[in-house]
Amino acid sequence: MNKNNLSIIFFILTIICILSIAAIADQCSPGPFIPEEGSDTKEAGESKEPSEGEPPEEEFLEEEEPEAEISLVEKDKFSLTIISVYDNYHVNPQLKTDWGFGCLVKTEKENILFDTGANSEILLFNMEKMAIDLKSIGKVVISHIHGDHIGGLEGFLKENNEVVVYIPASFPDSIRNMIESNGAKFLNVLKPLKISDFVWSTGELFGPPEEQSLVIHSMEGLVIITGCAHPGVVNIVKKAKEMFPEEKIYLVLGGFHHPPTQVVGEFKELGVKKVAPSHCSGDEIRELFKEEYNNDFIENGVGKIINIE
Repeated sequence: MNKNNLSIIFFILTIICILSIAAIADQCSPGPFIPEEGSDTKEAGESKEPSEGEPPEEEFLEEEEPEAEISLVEKDKFSLTIISVYDNYHVNPQLKTDWGFGCLVKTEKENILFDTGANSEILLFNMEKMAIDLKSIGKVVISHIHGDHIGGLEGFLKENNEVVVYIPASFPDSIRNMIESNGAKFLNVLKPLKISDFVWSTGELFGPPEEQSLVIHSMEGLVIITGCAHPGVVNIVKKAKEMFPEEKIYLVLGGFHHPPTQVVGEFKELGVKKVAPSHCSGDEIRELFKEEYNNDFIENGVGKIINIE
């Protein structure tokens, strides 16, 4: 047998071996998994029911980001009382006036002090005259950094430090240190935040300076309280409507920061029912609101008590 014949035979045998191995491998390879009837399968992300006597699997959930739109969880509104304790306008001549702003928000759940004016002696004098128990206040909200809104805080904390002080997140550490050194706690506010049942902060709005306002749900609709309205009082009202688009605006009160005269018409367009401007709003604007709103204009100043039931 010559070499050519041997090469042909070797080639044929090689082909036969390769085909045989491929056939064996095809028979041994696994097909798709088909569970037997009654067997338990679990896709990724599905939970598996534990069998009897077997402890349930521990489930880990990532913390969810808060939704951009705020929904009102509480369905029943509540009665509300707002008492002006510090202002440069006055309603009660027995009280002291001074440039600044502060009011007490009384809800069915708790009392919240919004701003503290410039001088703690005047603040405490007025609150004592009005028979307000300082110890009944559990929370303090400071609108912004200016002294005519935060100046009375330290003196108040010396009388009652069993409070949480809600401050804009942009505040300097010196304010936080002062709050803590007086034995109170603070909470930084950046975005809209629920402070109490039916009571929200708008979060920091750019002024300058950055400022937060209160949005309260009452029996009659939204009540918006502004400290000095540096971000623009119309912008603050729009922020409240953005937070709670289905709610009507019943009352806007506080400092309006000398807005342009067209603010009166803009309030009407936004559906604001009542107004109570004070502090830095300006005499001209107060008179314009009084002319336009008539009986829905509230003469606001230190000593004023507004009941919404």
